[in-house]
Amino acid sequence: MAGDLQDNQGRGEVPSSLPRIHPEGRKFGLAALGLSLVFAWLAWETLAWPMAFLSLGIFAFFRDPERVVPQDDRFIVSPADGRVVQITQVEPPRELTVDDGTGVDGLAPEPVMRVSIFLSLLDVHINRTPIGGVVRRVVYVPGKFLNADLDKASEDNERQHILIERPDGLKVGFTQIAGVIARRIVSFVKPGDTLGVGQRVGMIRFGSRVDIYLPAGTGSYVMVGQRVVAGETVIAAVGSQPLLEGVSQ
Repeated sequence: MAGDLQDNQGRGEVPSSLPRIHPEGRKFGLAALGLSLVFAWLAWETLAWPMAFLSLGIFAFFRDPERVVPQDDRFIVSPADGRVVQITQVEPPRELTVDDGTGVDGLAPEPVMRVSIFLSLLDVHINRTPIGGVVRRVVYVPGKFLNADLDKASEDNERQHILIERPDGLKVGFTQIAGVIARRIVSFVKPGDTLGVGQRVGMIRFGSRVDIYLPAGTGSYVMVGQRVVAGETVIAAVGSQPLLEGVSQ
């Protein structure tokens, strides 16, 4: 139900066990595994082994490990696992700034710092909220499937914008962007949901990118080329100065 406080699985101590497999991936992994067993029963080893390795790859792709989330209101954590490919000043997407008729203001239509994170096939593809608060917007935009590493992917590719507002009024927007292989963006939340920082909000299947728009007055703690972890890596702090040497144009 919208407005409910959902369980934040990202908090607390990380259990010493293998990562769970997200339900989105179980059907694909089990299907590949089933085909492998059928091929093995038919003695078609040239097909059985590739399908077995494919099933392992699928289970690995959809792994969903627990995360320990920093508990400090100054921090904005990474919404995605991956590599920082760009840090630049841009205006937020129109979907996050225009009046959507709900009576809740979006982001200001002025340049802010955008941190772009590229997710390879080897990264965890579960995305998490960078701050705790209420989901104000979830806007899906159909589009192309260009290489997610390209800058124009932010405007041309299939994508989904999410806006979160903290109780103190701080708003953070971020965008899930599909890539060349990714063909579906899966959302776990809806407008009105109340989330804890680092909580799972969705995933992008098979390679993608996530852009986060930092509020004015926050400084980036990450650099281009750095690897970040969703829900754990602090990418910015409210009231700090940006690391200008990490900004790319």
